Amino acid sequence: MLASKTSQGYGNGLNLKVLLGELLKDGIISRHEVEKILSHPVGKDRSGMHPLMIVSECRISRAMPPHDPLTLEVLMMWLAKKCGLSYVRVDPLKVDVTAVTGLVSYAYAARYKILPIEVCEDKIVIATADPFDREWEEDLRRILRKKICRVVSNPNDISRYLIEFYALTESVKRAFGKAVGTGLGSTMNLEQMIELGRTGKLDANDRYVVNIVDWLLQYAFDQRASDIHLEPRRDNSDVRFRIDGVLHLVYQLPTVVMSAVISRIKVLGRMDLAEKRRPQDGRIKTKAPAGHEVELRLSTMPTVFGEKLVMRIFDPEVTIRGFDELGFSEAELDAWRKMVGAPYGIVLVTGPTGSGKTTTLYSTLKFLAKPEVNVCTVEDPIEMVEPRFNQMQVNPLIGLDFAGGLRTFLRQDPDIIMVGEIRDIETAEMAIQSALTGHLVFSTLHTNDAPSAIIRLMDIGVPHYLIRATLLGVLAQRLVRTLCPHCREKGDVDDDLWNSLISPFKIEKSESIFRSAGCLECRETGYLGRVGIYEMLSVSPQIRSLIKPDADLSAIREKAVKEGMSPLHIAGALKICSGITSAEEVFRVAAPVR
Repeated sequence: MLASKTSQGYGNGLNLKVLLGELLKDGIISRHEVEKILSHPVGKDRSGMHPLMIVSECRISRAMPPHDPLTLEVLMMWLAKKCGLSYVRVDPLKVDVTAVTGLVSYAYAARYKILPIEVCEDKIVIATADPFDREWEEDLRRILRKKICRVVSNPNDISRYLIEFYALTESVKRAFGKAVGTGLGSTMNLEQMIELGRTGKLDANDRYVVNIVDWLLQYAFDQRASDIHLEPRRDNSDVRFRIDGVLHLVYQLPTVVMSAVISRIKVLGRMDLAEKRRPQDGRIKTKAPAGHEVELRLSTMPTVFGEKLVMRIFDPEVTIRGFDELGFSEAELDAWRKMVGAPYGIVLVTGPTGSGKTTTLYSTLKFLAKPEVNVCTVEDPIEMVEPRFNQMQVNPLIGLDFAGGLRTFLRQDPDIIMVGEIRDIETAEMAIQSALTGHLVFSTLHTNDAPSAIIRLMDIGVPHYLIRATLLGVLAQRLVRTLCPHCREKGDVDDDLWNSLISPFKIEKSESIFRSAGCLECRETGYLGRVGIYEMLSVSPQIRSLIKPDADLSAIREKAVKEGMSPLHIAGALKICSGITSAEEVFRVAAPVR
């Protein structure tokens, strides 16, 4: 029996010595390790501690192959299997916090160390770390009148999310209660909702609102979110996170509370709190749970139900990386280093919003920013403050645009200039003037692929002979999700899909092709993290000769491919053959140009 009413240290169900005996019987640990665990220093104070936490803190490995470390998660999975229950890692993104916290009071859940995680029509799923303590089960079945489905979860997760979920719910409830007290919580029509967006009376510095904002930011950092979307709706407003390029609905707040949350964030971002009719930009610097600084770029937009706010998260540990972490192949890296190592000229990076252009540019500039080099950037807005650069913020209110910033840079003795984006002929002409006077210029442009950047510059109004004289190369890029290393499995690519991806290029399928499976680590998506795929056009003398007033885009593309440029979908196909991503993901992000 695993259970005993004379439990040592956790609830009324689990007994350390009995658990150790079962682990020994199953060949998970050795007799020597049993003695080691029983004499472990943590044994002096085991009250309230889960027995398997004591085992995990001894940092031992499985006695049998593969001799993997016996972490608390591994041990809890063993316990769940032993008891014939499912093991569930609590994924906060999949928990309807409002629904589950409304089922059981915090005091009751904390007493029995249980956590409701799912509410269905006919059942309620409740996580426990002690599958033998069932005293609460019959009570809840009778009160809630639904089937109780027990699952086993990590005791640390249960303790953490018990506090987080119930504290968040309490803060939202109290904040909403204050709004109701001011007459703002009643049902409103569309016109009144717009009025709320202008005059919300719930104080942005209310302690419950502060708690909600603090939770929101810490939660986003924990979940590796790149963007936070706060979207007002008629009654309940949405909080969504973008993780690995995909949006997830995280929580829903009453719209009156959402208005106060957005006001609180605007205060932190030093934005005009009274102005809700026009878009605004701001920024916040804070700290991630690990202790390092993180910057958030804020952008508001007026909607019919109030202000929508998007926060883009710039983590220096993610935004600025080494070239080996960006996803360049060896050939691409050599070509890129050669291109950016030129003394003067223009290098363009193209791609849609969220394709990793900022990361590529900042990582490249950091690589080039030696003590003897003066790096100047003009951005709108400044994405990440970097001490090695001299960074200037565009400010249209005082007439400072990209072209004006570039004009100033030419009097600042720069070596390398980065322009946030070439948007018009004036900015393009100043960038070209900078390149002609001996400076290396980086900028971004919105085009679908690398060869199209040449045609785009001509469309803006840049003379073809100036493009021929200054353009060094163009890098087009996308981000594809990488297969989760914990669950990816050997697979194959459908022949039709593969042929449509690589045609007319001849790339043989590799034996290293994997497919997504889904596990706890990746939230059953099969993907974890992202990596870049690149299309690099180096402007050779032959390509320069094709840059003329009646330039043919297909001819430029064809010549570039003959000279070694791999189109985006081919770069993606090589990532598939390396087991890094899947064909479906590459096709989603970079389908072949027809």
